[in-house]
Amino acid sequence: MALYPQLILDALTKVRYPGTGKDIVAAGMVEDDLRINGLNVSFSLKFEKPNDPFIKSVVKASEAAIHTYADEQAEVTINVKAVQLARPEPEKLLPQVKNIVAISSGKGGVGKSTVAANLSVALAGLGYKVGLLDADIFGPSIPKMFGVESARPLLLKKDGRELIQPEERYGVKLLSIGFFVNPAEAVLWRGGMASNALKQLISDGDWGELDFFLLDLPPGTSDIHLTLVQTLAITGAIVVSTPQQVALADARKGISMFQGEKINVPVLGLVENMAWFTPEELPENKYYLFGKEGAKHLAEELSIPLLGQIPIVQSICEGGDEGKPVALNVDSMTGLAFKSLAEKVVEQLDFRNEHLAPTQRVLVKGK
Repeated sequence: MALYPQLILDALTKVRYPGTGKDIVAAGMVEDDLRINGLNVSFSLKFEKPNDPFIKSVVKASEAAIHTYADEQAEVTINVKAVQLARPEPEKLLPQVKNIVAISSGKGGVGKSTVAANLSVALAGLGYKVGLLDADIFGPSIPKMFGVESARPLLLKKDGRELIQPEERYGVKLLSIGFFVNPAEAVLWRGGMASNALKQLISDGDWGELDFFLLDLPPGTSDIHLTLVQTLAITGAIVVSTPQQVALADARKGISMFQGEKINVPVLGLVENMAWFTPEELPENKYYLFGKEGAKHLAEELSIPLLGQIPIVQSICEGGDEGKPVALNVDSMTGLAFKSLAEKVVEQLDFRNEHLAPTQRVLVKGK
């Protein structure tokens, strides 16, 4: 079959850019330098950002589309052109956000994302404007916890830039890398790619005016944590732990990281998750499955506030699986626990802002 330009363009209409859902021809991503010489096909694809996380997948999909819909013997050469859009300087990022709060844990499995999701819903329930960024690039769980796994945020033109419009659920603005990748596949990115994707969600998100911008961090300490403190002036950090000694040892390291001289982010307090087990039908009973008040004792030892103790109740897990955070049920035991946590966080932030100077970004040499 003889190849001709329209045949190639028709094939490329089968390829969609994940960020917008538009086919790459309609989106104007195919440059007008299409060249055909026998079975040799070459053209350029234009991306708005040099660090666009979808470059490789779109290039591969374009090659596959030409082989499928034009000629399987075609030799395809695709050049990538990227234009860096002007972004605000780091000091001018998120100018309408009053408080940026990192929610961290020393290890995985302590319910950090559950706390982040329910805290954001509880703050929204108190009447505040709230945003939640799922910064756990390699294990994003916020889309599932809010029941928006199938969401694909749109791009909108604003002030000469294309911004990502966060999803909104239960009064909380949401962005996650989980919106842009296949949830059934692992995210296999090197540290630099993950950091760039995270920066894009922060700087290119249309977050608008927020009282609280919560960052659900990956567990432990990693490049992602460094990227965030270099990108944003974080108002304060919340560390989540269970009462277990092994979890408390890791929580201690996380607290030390934030309080270190180079990072110097105020720790607002500690949240003890899975503090005890309480059956729904026996709300007065407490069974200390993972030890008793371990996080409370650590908070006392380090002279930081204990912001709340969250019990293990079956409805917390069910709410996360069903995309309905338990904090929505404000009259339930767990709903009241998260409301109390939200009120304590607001209180600590007010105290921090009154008595401490604004946090500074961590500066890297040459930046």
